[in-house]
Amino acid sequence: MHKVIIVGAGFAGLQVVKGLTTSPLEITIIDKHNYHLFQPLLYQVATAGLSPADIALPIRNIFRFQNNIKVILDELIKINPKLNQITTKNNTYFYDFLVLATGSELSYFGQDQWKNFSPGLKNIEDAIFLRGRILKAFEKAERLKNKKEIEKVMKFVLIGGGPTGVEMAGAIAELSRNVLTKEFANIDTKAAEIILLEADPNILTTASPSLSIYAKKTLERLGVKVRCNTVVKNISQNTVETNTGTIEAETIIWCAGVKASPVSNWIDVKTDKIGRVFVNEDMSIPIYPNIFVVGDASHVKDKDGAPLPGLAPVAKQEGSFVAEIIKKNILNDKTQNKFYYKNKGYLATIGRSEAIVDLG
Repeated sequence: MHKVIIVGAGFAGLQVVKGLTTSPLEITIIDKHNYHLFQPLLYQVATAGLSPADIALPIRNIFRFQNNIKVILDELIKINPKLNQITTKNNTYFYDFLVLATGSELSYFGQDQWKNFSPGLKNIEDAIFLRGRILKAFEKAERLKNKKEIEKVMKFVLIGGGPTGVEMAGAIAELSRNVLTKEFANIDTKAAEIILLEADPNILTTASPSLSIYAKKTLERLGVKVRCNTVVKNISQNTVETNTGTIEAETIIWCAGVKASPVSNWIDVKTDKIGRVFVNEDMSIPIYPNIFVVGDASHVKDKDGAPLPGLAPVAKQEGSFVAEIIKKNILNDKTQNKFYYKNKGYLATIGRSEAIVDLG
């Protein structure tokens, strides 16, 4: 049987596997975690709305009835396309088709030292850490006597007005104003100050102007202070310096940006400024037609020439497309194929009872 290796078990990687399960293939899934993570709900774990087990499903469990699928807990470190070979931390594997669905990681725009003072939200470990940080802020405030110290401890600054920042800000507002109000004796959790910083003139810049305005007004009704046109200059211990002034807060959360996983470290390919690989029309990489890049790690343009966003619907459609391409290649079908994305919209929740929806 032909050997197919899929590196990464996110939305894109699993969709490739799903599209190949009925084909006579030897499929190997390699991921540095042994679970599939439903990333859109990470903010719910970070704000104590869900437990980690609610959004993480073991990969082996998903494909437990598929005899031709093997799951390996490992990490890719090198690709040798001339030999159709990959090297991981623990082994070497050969393939007929290779799919890189390695996703993205947090980006601090070249200021990596900021991560020491402003943790982000990209995986289960991040979510658990932030949940502890947020809840401990209220616990610490409960013990304090000085009003100014209490205000500082109960101040939460979120940097980045994209979907993650908006959802996190709304969830923290709900937590402080509705969930914890009767849990503490000495503090009023409703007095927590939540500040959302965005460098652009509007939050949710990928949404329509009307949805962006609605999201801003909804957050403000929840008590969130939304500050647009605010550029972060520096982050240090409990301090954020911006173009409009300095903010002191004990909890600073980074929601501002991501970059693609470092595919160019494993194989010589051209990438854009955030590391996404420029792929061919069929999602393969130039020169090597049996290697595909899907999901957040690929640079694919929409009908207007703009790069497709790093959203689950995009990743899933790309995964399904590549599965079909692999099946055609096995049958020696040389038909030229081009990926087209059908925009099915997206949703961002704001607190427990509000949301914005783009129906595509």
